[in-house]
Amino acid sequence: MSRNNNHTHRTNNRRRPQRHKDVLHHRGGHRANDFRCVSCRLDVPVHAPGTAHRNHCPNCLASLHVDRTTPGDRAADCRGRMEALGMSVRPDGEWMIIHQCTACGELSANRIAGDDSPLALVRLALRPLTDPTRAHQTLLTL
Repeated sequence: MSRNNNHTHRTNNRRRPQRHKDVLHHRGGHRANDFRCVSCRLDVPVHAPGTAHRNHCPNCLASLHVDRTTPGDRAADCRGRMEALGMSVRPDGEWMIIHQCTACGELSANRIAGDDSPLALVRLALRPLTDPTRAHQTLLTL
């Protein structure tokens, strides 16, 4: 048993110095094309299957209010947190996530991405059935 304690003591004395954190986060680092989710804090890649402009977290479906009128324009001044309220389906069968900005109240519809969590999508689609007052309030804001 004393042998393990000696080994632990020796490794603590020989720690490697850590790299500076900006090495990983500056432009050109391995996270340069990622963004951090405002809700679950997951590092999210910008590129996603099924959409040209990733704008929400595939894990929790939260987003930031960054686009003004056109997807990918990144021209919004608000930068508020966009909460996923529900789902919608286009006539061609494409699923859309309905987001509402918690800062300014603006609503937007965003395409789902191929790597979005199926569980999170189903929970979001079933939300009006579990909380009818929330669905009613959302419809009144439209």
